[in-house]
Amino acid sequence: VQLQASGGGLVQAGDSLTLSCAASGVALRDRDVTVGWFRQAPGKEREFVAAIRGRDSNRQYADSVKGRFAISRDNAKSTVNLQMNSLKPEDTAVYYCAIGWRLILSSMKSGQSYADWGQGTLVTVSS
Repeated sequence: VQLQASGGGLVQAGDSLTLSCAASGVALRDRDVTVGWFRQAPGKEREFVAAIRGRDSNRQYADSVKGRFAISRDNAKSTVNLQMNSLKPEDTAVYYCAIGWRLILSSMKSGQSYADWGQGTLVTVSS
């Protein structure tokens, strides 16, 4: 399984950006697959951002992004996207997508639940 996150860039506070996660070796629409987005800011630990579970499209978000970010699957393109609106400087980080298998709801926010990780994409939000 290989994952590739893309779509990062430099934006201003208040702008929007959409990240995409593409995969080879696995179908992101598979009902056993949960795709999660995580981020790591300089000097900080990795943190959960959002996830979507294949079985029922259950979506979970970190409190810090709830109402601003939206995770979705594009089955036609075989990607999982993270729409980020009203970006803030504190959203600056490297964003990673990851895959977990047969996750229960209570495990979707834990990075330890995810088996495969892609290389990240940098999002920089200027004030």
